Amino acid sequence: MQSNRSFLSRTLLLLALTAMTIGSGALAQETSPVKARYTKHEYQIVMRDGVKLFTSVYVPKDTSQKYPIIMQRTPYSVAPYGPDNYRGSLGPSPRFMAEGFIFVYQDVRGRNMSEGEFAWMRGYKPKKSSPTETDETTDTWDTIEWLVKNIPNNNGRVGMWGISYPGHYSAQALIDPHPALKAVSPQAPMDDNWLGDDMHHNGAFFLPHAFNFISGFGRPRTGPGLQTGPRFDHGTNDGYKFFLEMGSLANANPKYFKGEIKLWNEWMEHGDYDQYWQPQRVSQNLKKVTPAVMTVGGWFDAEDVQGPLSIYKAIEKNNPKAWNVLVEGPWCHGCWARRDGTSLGGVNFGSNTSAFYQENIEFPFFMYFLKDKGEMKLPEAYVFESGSNVWKTYESWPPKNVEQKSLYLHANGKLSFDAPRDTGSAYDEYVSDPNKPAPFQSRITSGMTYEYMTDDQRFSAWRPDVLVYQSDVLAEDVTISGELLADLYASTSGTDSDFIVKLIDVFPERKVDPMDGYQMLVRGEPMRAKYRKSWSKPEPMKPNEVTRIPFAMPDINHTFRKGHRIMIHIQSAWFPLVDRNPQKFLNIYQAKDEDFQKATQRIYRSAKFPTHLKVNVLKP
Repeated sequence: MQSNRSFLSRTLLLLALTAMTIGSGALAQETSPVKARYTKHEYQIVMRDGVKLFTSVYVPKDTSQKYPIIMQRTPYSVAPYGPDNYRGSLGPSPRFMAEGFIFVYQDVRGRNMSEGEFAWMRGYKPKKSSPTETDETTDTWDTIEWLVKNIPNNNGRVGMWGISYPGHYSAQALIDPHPALKAVSPQAPMDDNWLGDDMHHNGAFFLPHAFNFISGFGRPRTGPGLQTGPRFDHGTNDGYKFFLEMGSLANANPKYFKGEIKLWNEWMEHGDYDQYWQPQRVSQNLKKVTPAVMTVGGWFDAEDVQGPLSIYKAIEKNNPKAWNVLVEGPWCHGCWARRDGTSLGGVNFGSNTSAFYQENIEFPFFMYFLKDKGEMKLPEAYVFESGSNVWKTYESWPPKNVEQKSLYLHANGKLSFDAPRDTGSAYDEYVSDPNKPAPFQSRITSGMTYEYMTDDQRFSAWRPDVLVYQSDVLAEDVTISGELLADLYASTSGTDSDFIVKLIDVFPERKVDPMDGYQMLVRGEPMRAKYRKSWSKPEPMKPNEVTRIPFAMPDINHTFRKGHRIMIHIQSAWFPLVDRNPQKFLNIYQAKDEDFQKATQRIYRSAKFPTHLKVNVLKP
């Protein structure tokens, strides 16, 4: 394989202008620690269909030993480009660069300097129509095959890691793994962008996240070259105001995107969980996993809290002999690699959780499986317990030592583990107005902030369109571990509605600490009611008829301390985090501004209709 010097010469001017600002922003300085210890090479690796993928390889200058390869595949650019332009750091953490690995970074098909056509979460093709048909598994396989045969001084072992979209590609590599692939760590991986990651949660569209991301990422290209789409200019920092004035989703193209963003157009054409979305789900194909796997997630990841849990659980279920562990810390999206993890928003976690993870979990994992160094003492699940702020280890996830209980709604805003005894159809009601939707946060911002995942909910509790239920003061600690199952009995005067359920830790009112009275969001999740029976075949609600709406919420591992209270909020808007529901049964992506209407929502709390949140309480 020849190096791509001729290819680079065609883009030399562009690279010279961007090398200082793209990717890590590293300069090619002789004194840089990367350049002092590593030699950089750039290749165009040919895939089985002839498409060339741009790949940067950093090889240790010390050739006294053989090194494993550790690789990341990304749609976000492997910059800086050019054989003399070096990244500022290599690998998942500084320990890796100091230890010595062969580091590989690859632009995926159709992105930046790689050839081919990009597809959003390209689905796995279990039956290829020809030997040259490709998907992400074949691109990964072909890359590894080339690397182990052509990169000098490698020891024949390959590891992969990545955060977010690169984490998704790491998970894809597990579907049909190359024999040389020995250790993989999907970190904050996207599993399914309709059911619970990034763009949708239970059919509800995460508007500012999708809009702001795709306005830059989704810009068209004419061929290989740097893709650095500009950030969208909202003209204001007030996202609530901007998206409310934008109106329905159908206005985004005529007002802003002008039909130029292919991915946005695709999403707007596929509102339901159809054949566009279903093949993208990674976890459904994880059935022959052979590498060791360490899936990493953050309990407070605003983007991909569900993906790591789904990936881990699928591997565990379908690959009983696989070496498979789950790591969950108190982190925002990828923050174990770029923040110290001591706090998020107003909540403090008591220690540098990121350093603990990097030193005691991540580095030993790759050292053991790629270099045969150290001992493998990692448990099945290494999870942080928020509230008590301690790391816990378990032989399974969720833990087996739990008791299933339910938190029931009662009259006068009470919340209890005791089932209601009210006869009849007792309920609480509120009016949901999509022209004055309940906000998801109190701060002014145009995007989806990381901090909303632990925000103080007192701003929301006083609103008339939010129902609030809280327990008595807890006489002892209550630790909830695992999945939350919301089971609502609701009615609406319309024919569709969103219902958002929030689980909240209420700190005591002692007036001696800044956190006194804080209402910490522990988990919140929306459910679009028309999908209550089927994700792919929505059904309208019958006006004013009691309807059961069950749905799952992502796992937690949180201790509600003695002296605190447990609180639940129920509401029908979380704007602009979630797009507005017109509260009519229709294709929301094609709704007109005049379709949005007020609706009276009722949440029932009787013995006959016992709205509750099913939880797993850890036994002492």
